[in-house]
Amino acid sequence: MTVYRVKAANSLRQELNTAPLLLMTDFKLPFKLYIDESGDWMGSALYQIQIINEKPVEGPICFISSQIKPTDYRYGASQIECLFLFWALEKLNYFLEGCVFEVIIYFTTVKSLLNMKTPNRHILRWKRAIQEYRGNITIVHKDGNIHKNAYLIRRWSLTNSIDNPAYVPEQASPQIPIEGISVKDLNTTFFEEVRNSYTQDKNCNILCQLLKEDCKDHSLILALD
Repeated sequence: MTVYRVKAANSLRQELNTAPLLLMTDFKLPFKLYIDESGDWMGSALYQIQIINEKPVEGPICFISSQIKPTDYRYGASQIECLFLFWALEKLNYFLEGCVFEVIIYFTTVKSLLNMKTPNRHILRWKRAIQEYRGNITIVHKDGNIHKNAYLIRRWSLTNSIDNPAYVPEQASPQIPIEGISVKDLNTTFFEEVRNSYTQDKNCNILCQLLKEDCKDHSLILALD
């Protein structure tokens, strides 16, 4: 990467984000969503075809990008492509919900994964989310050379931080409570220690006495804390 290329990329990015060149959203018109990815980055460009000076012009509505989270590397290559589509739809939902739009992707595995009869839990979750746009979404595969708009955005993607509008927070693994423990083949010493431990606690000791069949002093219950 040369200094000239860096300056050219920064200049192009600035031009793409200049306010006068971004079209005013017309929710009566269909959208075109370009998605691109490359290993560590993902980018998306949302476009519309509007009539400007009596001519149809395809112009940008917005651009989003992000770096892939470390936890996403556990997915296979084909699953990551589905994840990118899910990510773009989720982040641009306020534009796309209730509108007709076309998704332009260069990878071909998304359609086959979404049509799987027995998907895994990750694909199933993404599939259900994408089905919310059923009837309005059309997925089209085209060669990667036409993705230069989304390509630049993902090459110069923002970090996955709270300053990024496309920020995706890391989700900690849920804590699963232990409902019960089953043990076996323990020696008598272990059980003896367990029984002795009950006598060391006042409440446990009283409860053990009350639970005995020959217990006649039921007033012990009043001594419980």
